[in-house]
Amino acid sequence: MAYTYTPSFFLLLFVTLFLTSSYVIQPEARNLLEVTIPELPTPELPHLPEIPTLPKLEFPEIPKPELPTLPKPEFPEIPKPEFPPFPKAELPTLPKLQIPVIPKPELPTLSNPEMPQVPKKP
Repeated sequence: MAYTYTPSFFLLLFVTLFLTSSYVIQPEARNLLEVTIPELPTPELPHLPEIPTLPKLEFPEIPKPELPTLPKPEFPEIPKPEFPPFPKAELPTLPKLQIPVIPKPELPTLSNPEMPQVPKKP
């Protein structure tokens, strides 16, 4: 029966460690804000030798090749086919549907209820 209380013990330990760690972080952060960093002297760089410049290369001009012009091909005209006219199909006429008239129901008239008057304050 000694093992039944271990999860609650670990939970209590975790909560106490979590709460105590928050008190430690705040003063440390305050100390970090107040610290001043001393300025470091800039180091002197050694003198580098000058690099000689290379002459600019000149390439000879190459003439652009000319494309030969091709003659435009001539195609024979294709005649349009002529189709015989189709007879129009006659559709049978449908009789008109007559919708029966539904009489509107008569609603009863309601009388306005009389509201009692509220007495005025003197």
